Amino acid sequence: MQEELQTMLKECHLCPRNCGVDRLAGQKGFCGVDAGIMVARAALHMWEEPCISGTNGSGAVFFSGCTLRCVYCQNYHIANSEVGKTVSVERLSEIFLELQEQGANNINLVTPGQYVPHIIRAVEQARRQGLAVPIVYNTGSYENVDTIKALEGIVDIYLPDFKYMDPFLAAKYSHAPDYPQTAKAAIAEMVRQQPRPVFAWEEKRGEDVPKEACEGAVMKRGVIVRQLLLPGCLKDARNIVRYLYETYQNKIYVSLMSQYTPLEHVRDYPELAHRVSRRTYDRYVDAAIALGITQA
Repeated sequence: MQEELQTMLKECHLCPRNCGVDRLAGQKGFCGVDAGIMVARAALHMWEEPCISGTNGSGAVFFSGCTLRCVYCQNYHIANSEVGKTVSVERLSEIFLELQEQGANNINLVTPGQYVPHIIRAVEQARRQGLAVPIVYNTGSYENVDTIKALEGIVDIYLPDFKYMDPFLAAKYSHAPDYPQTAKAAIAEMVRQQPRPVFAWEEKRGEDVPKEACEGAVMKRGVIVRQLLLPGCLKDARNIVRYLYETYQNKIYVSLMSQYTPLEHVRDYPELAHRVSRRTYDRYVDAAIALGITQA
């Protein structure tokens, strides 16, 4: 499988854009990166979901480049490959170990899809050198299923977005009209690999340690699907939550996010130029509860 992924860098089809560029020769596809690894930031991160950050923080590695072009992106300088430092696979492996040494609950790979061959090698190398914390794959879900399949045995926790159910919204805001069916297929593969959530307290059952005494809320394996509520998109968000519940029931966790922040570069989209109101978000949460979702 590793040789197949290296071949995909030669004629890259890692993501649904299927650019076919030769990244090994320095060509860049839609994601904006060649065969090198560009890391924009690596540090303990306290602002993920509580079961990811815990009290120590998540060891977040922010990768440069992105297969989407979300008009409201909060990290657009990173997504557009405007910032980042080129590192080797060996250095990436060292970064993982350094974050573990700093007390990270996990290694959190942020927007990693364009680097899957490198990540597999780096994780395997780091594990041989003592990496023991879970690997989190933090993605916008615009992923090819074969690329996700290659991560089986590498990734412990999948943290995918489900941005849109409506292809019109996906095309307008992320330039990806095929996003809904692509995300559905990618998330299905993630759930196949990690079919149920496992938390720290479950792994310590045989050690006679009370659940509340061992930071039991930290996730060790599983899938958490994120859904960011955008202004004017309550109906679409409800449809996403309904789909997730009808498809997976409580096999997964759903993160209902309200922190959308309009930045200057959404000026061409006036409908996105304001925050979501508390009342609208409450209606969103109420809809999820009415469906029967308890793991949110």
